[in-house]
Amino acid sequence: MSPASSRTAGIVLITVPTVAIGGAGLLSFIGRRTPGYLDNPVRRGLWRAGHAHAGVLVMFALLALLYVDQADLSGGLRTLVRVLFVAAPILMPLGFFLSVVRPGDTRPNKLIWLTGLGGSCLAAAALTLGIGLV
Repeated sequence: MSPASSRTAGIVLITVPTVAIGGAGLLSFIGRRTPGYLDNPVRRGLWRAGHAHAGVLVMFALLALLYVDQADLSGGLRTLVRVLFVAAPILMPLGFFLSVVRPGDTRPNKLIWLTGLGGSCLAAAALTLGIGLV
């Protein structure tokens, strides 16, 4: 693994405790019966989705980083792929969380577009890496 990929993997690994802390926070909302979480199905669903996507996308980014240096891509494209794989697990969950940040929100606000941006980053990175590996 190149130093750039190792450094990127290190940055992604540093985010793992934030995902764990987020999960603990969601569990505390359930245990304490926090108003605005259990009684708000939209907020509860989007926050659960945000937490789940964060965990899965972090693991996917780590796995993909193993292949970046093996792909037939220029140095600039490798850097772009690394950045996009790191951006996806940040942007997509942020969109889920920030779109219903207030306990009374029953509809996502405009920040839900961050989920689409995160998904676009993931798609672009996966497609570029896949083509580079083929």
